[in-house]
Amino acid sequence: MMKFTISRQHCFVDNEPVMMYFIQGMPFAFDVLEKEDKEDKWILSECAINQDYTLEDIFKFSDYLIAEECHPVLFELDLINPELIPE
Repeated sequence: MMKFTISRQHCFVDNEPVMMYFIQGMPFAFDVLEKEDKEDKWILSECAINQDYTLEDIFKFSDYLIAEECHPVLFELDLINPELIPE
């Protein structure tokens, strides 16, 4: 069985800075940031260098991961770093 890697980074979703979660580089969930984090220059600069997404993009990626039974929030997967899964 394949082991999957979770990663996370700040990026924009519909022009809002968020913490995005990825499985094997594919986005599957995000956390909305607190007001002070949305204005943090380091977070905003990280967002600026990362790919932008729309809510529709996230829905499409999530639908695909659900269809493949690879969405880490919904399915039991062999994860290298399960501690990065959002709560």
